[in-house]
Amino acid sequence: MRRSSILLGAAVLTVALAVPATARGGHPDGDFGRATLTGFASLPAETYVPHSEPSGALIGEGPFNGIAAPFRDQPVQGFSGIVNRHDGTFDVLSDNGYGNKANSADYLLRVHRVKPDTRSGKVEVLGGFNLSDPYRKVPFPLTRSDRVLTGADFDVESIVRVADGTYWAGDEFGPFLLHFSATGRLLEAPIALDGVQAPENPYLNGAQPTIGSSKGFEGLVRSVDGRRLHPLLEGSVAGDTPGDLRFSEFDLKSRAYTGKRFVYRLESTANAIGDAVAVDRHRFLVIERDGGQGDDARFKRIYLADSRDRDRDGVMDKTLVADLLDIANPKGVGGFGETFRFPFTTIEDVVLLDDRTLAVLNDNNFPFSSGRTPGKADDNEFITVRLTDRLHADPRALR
Repeated sequence: MRRSSILLGAAVLTVALAVPATARGGHPDGDFGRATLTGFASLPAETYVPHSEPSGALIGEGPFNGIAAPFRDQPVQGFSGIVNRHDGTFDVLSDNGYGNKANSADYLLRVHRVKPDTRSGKVEVLGGFNLSDPYRKVPFPLTRSDRVLTGADFDVESIVRVADGTYWAGDEFGPFLLHFSATGRLLEAPIALDGVQAPENPYLNGAQPTIGSSKGFEGLVRSVDGRRLHPLLEGSVAGDTPGDLRFSEFDLKSRAYTGKRFVYRLESTANAIGDAVAVDRHRFLVIERDGGQGDDARFKRIYLADSRDRDRDGVMDKTLVADLLDIANPKGVGGFGETFRFPFTTIEDVVLLDDRTLAVLNDNNFPFSSGRTPGKADDNEFITVRLTDRLHADPRALR
């Protein structure tokens, strides 16, 4: 989703890094069993990019969960996307800032690189880069004359890295696909999806939007062969069955949508998706969650969604692989009890570490969310969970 923040700075993360739904095809033995916590990391909420620009002037003074605004530096906003670099480091994408266009014009969109070390209990922040449009690819007005992109320009929620080292990001305001260089420079004009326009779309021109606010490309998947992208909308398009989400196909060679798409059906129309990643040609891991936090959180799950639709009901088959509110923790990882809960409003990152292990991160909506401790701004947490069974993933999904 949007509003996030996770503060990296020169800081370090302290690493020490379910009720099943009915299966609808997919895994031959039905839903997986109870996943186990194997790693925990926490990045303090008040982590900022060193020597950066002030931010947060438009959100009010607060305090919000004990934190007053504005901020002297840029907060490292909640992780809304992740790339595994397969060298022990991760690229993590901060989303649009503070929740909407109106209050995020002084938040600079950024990709951060982090290196967790579960043995030492720390995560080293290796730096990062801002997203910008120096080649003037964006045809509509931007917030800043220097063309550094802000949360008033785009709401970036998902990211993948392709074979040439460049990045593609999914935006919610268009929604648009955005193609960036390895250093964050926009390489092409924003690419729209025909028939889908959010209320924030700059080309709406008084027309009726076809999707809700901040309900654009929450998920973005790179196919295992590297030839296609699969952007997943967070909300239903007008005219579609409520709760059905379009999972489209975009061809990287032709730079065009193929017209092929799948349908991911939410377990409740009140739910939303948080992220998606490919397991093989047909199967994808998808985070689905409700809007609750803390004790009010009731539904935070990861499904294995299969596009082959073996039961012929017109939607992707779903198998529950992890209930994030009921994770076994027999070793007391992170100092938590025997049951670990990941009770955050927005959980927006999942990545494969091996055929049975996932890394999952929350978006802490800095400084607004307080799912871990009431009245205290959420940290950004990085957890690793081991599934009860192998995914039998395509080896390319692990590279």
